[in-house]
Amino acid sequence: MKISTTLYFDRATQQMGNVQANLSKVQEQMSTGLQIVKPSDAPDKAALVTRIESELSRQTSYQDTLKAVNVRLTAQETALTNTSDVLYRIKELSTQAANDTLSKADRQSVAVELGALREQIMSLGNSQDSNGNYLFSGSKASTPPYAKDAAGVVYYQGDQARMKVNVGDSRRMNLNMPGSDAFVRVIRDDGKGSQTGVDFFQALDDLVTAVKNSDYSNIQRGISEVDGLQQGVSEGLAQIGTDLTVVDMQNSVLDEVVLRLKATRSDVEDLDYTEAITRMNKDQLALQAAQSGFAKISQLSLFNYIK
Repeated sequence: MKISTTLYFDRATQQMGNVQANLSKVQEQMSTGLQIVKPSDAPDKAALVTRIESELSRQTSYQDTLKAVNVRLTAQETALTNTSDVLYRIKELSTQAANDTLSKADRQSVAVELGALREQIMSLGNSQDSNGNYLFSGSKASTPPYAKDAAGVVYYQGDQARMKVNVGDSRRMNLNMPGSDAFVRVIRDDGKGSQTGVDFFQALDDLVTAVKNSDYSNIQRGISEVDGLQQGVSEGLAQIGTDLTVVDMQNSVLDEVVLRLKATRSDVEDLDYTEAITRMNKDQLALQAAQSGFAKISQLSLFNYIK
C-alpha cells in the first residue's frame, strides 16, 4: 500500500494533536480538581451533578428557614420566660397585700408596683423579632398585639392564626404563637351561679384595683387568677419548647441529607488525582514517543539511497 507524504504528515499531526488534547484535558482537570470540567466531558454525569446541586439548594433553603424559626421561637421563649418571672412577683406582692398587717398606705405602694409590672408584661407581649415583626400577633406581624383603648383597657388586636413553614420535603411546623394562646383568659365566677371569661390584662387590672382599695375578697380572687394566668404562660412555654426540639431534630435530619448529597456529588465530579497523574504521565510519554518517531521517520527518503 502506498502512503503519500501528505497523508503521512496529516496522520502524524492528527495523532499528536489528539494526544496533546488528552494531555491538556488532564492538566485542566488537575487544576480544577474536577473530572467534569464542562458538560461535554460526561453529559450523563453532568446532568446528575446538576440534579444534586438543585437538591442541595432546596435542603439549604430548609436549613435557612429553620434558622429563622429557631430565632423567632427563642425570642418567644425569652418573652414568656420573663412574663412568668413577672407573674411570680405579682403573686408575691398580692400575697403580701392580703396580709392584715399591711396598712392602706402600704397597699397603695404595692398597687403602684403591681401596675408597673402589668405594664412590663404588656411590653413583653408586644415583643418584636430582629426584623421588627411582632411575636404574638398571629398573622398580623406588623400590628402590635396589645393596645389600650380610650379608657386605658388593654385589648388584643392580633388574630389566632398560626403560620406554618416548610422545613423539609414533607415537614411543616409552626412559625409563631398567637398571644391569645399564651396570655390566656381566666374563668371567673360572677357570684350568681354562672361563669364568665376575663381577659389576661383585665384580670391583672382588677387585682391592682382590689389591692388599691384593700378589697380582701377580690385580692384573694386575683391571687387565684394569677395562678391561672401563670398556667397559660407555662403551657405556651411548653409548646415553644416542643417546637424548638422539632427544630433541633429536623436540623439533624437535614444535616444528614446534605452530607449524603455532598458525598454523592464528590463521587461523581471530584477528580482521582492518582489516576489523573497516571494518565498524564502516560499521555506525556505517548506524546514524546510520537514526536520522536515522527522526527526520525520524517527524515527518511529514497533520495538517501540513490546518492
